[in-house]
Amino acid sequence: MHLVALKMLIGDRAKYLGIIIGLTFASLLITQQGAIFVGLMTRTYGFITDTGLPDLWVMDPKVQFIDDIKPLQDTELYRVRGVEGVEWAVPLYKGLIKARLEDGTFQTCNVVGLDDATLIGGPPAMVAGHLADLRQSDAVIVDVVGAAGKLAKPAPEPGGKPIPLRIGDTLELNDHRATVVGLASVTRTFQSQPVIYTTYSRATLFAPRERKLLSFVLAKMTPGQDPAVVAERIRRATGLAAYTRAGFSQLTVDYFMTTQASPSILVSPSASASLWAPRLPDRRSITSRWTISATLGRSRPWGRPTARCWA
Repeated sequence: MHLVALKMLIGDRAKYLGIIIGLTFASLLITQQGAIFVGLMTRTYGFITDTGLPDLWVMDPKVQFIDDIKPLQDTELYRVRGVEGVEWAVPLYKGLIKARLEDGTFQTCNVVGLDDATLIGGPPAMVAGHLADLRQSDAVIVDVVGAAGKLAKPAPEPGGKPIPLRIGDTLELNDHRATVVGLASVTRTFQSQPVIYTTYSRATLFAPRERKLLSFVLAKMTPGQDPAVVAERIRRATGLAAYTRAGFSQLTVDYFMTTQASPSILVSPSASASLWAPRLPDRRSITSRWTISATLGRSRPWGRPTARCWA
């Protein structure tokens, strides 16, 4: 019986080779799509992994993911410092600010303000310059990808290559002069804006005026403390949310998995066109020929699907 089955499988060499090639190509697609998905999910919490020194992230209880900034009062920093088991705590500003380039164009940037005294929360690797140079007047550090891309100076000749930002170049952040003192390598995040590092006090000057500007409190535990216990103490003492680095990363991933369509949908090109069609009255009839089975999170309304679509 096995011999008959083997002869049926490889008896026609053309069909046999077609089966092998088809299975190989299918395996390639499955592996590629899985790698893309994992890469997208890793980008959502890239900023958290870059900030490796703190043990706990303290924030507003309503924060849903890393870029969901709900500012705190500056006095919350001192309340966190007073909690038992906290060795130190520093402020962190994170927000979007428009930069004005030399040619007059504007580019939205992701500005990160570090504690003036310790500079905790800085970039994981410096390409040029030193982190301590942020203590100079009007100093900023720009990520190397943004410096060579969206923040690059226009080419001197039409059709030429843009000139990347270098140390000593200047730009304007919300009508404030900023001088580039370093270039850093950072993990690519889900956002596409260039990343600019500066001190916390300078970042609050760059930022539009608001009553609250403290984005996060970064805390380090005393040796021998249980992270879950210290986080619970912070919650009880301040009413704020406190997460470990892994916990905050998981919170961010869960948000994108359950509310965002792009990272949590695996769909054929033709099905994608139907799902992202304009909201017409007959939209359900347009997409009724697709079988939708929820695979990640719970079912979502039309327009924000977290589903896998098969023709």
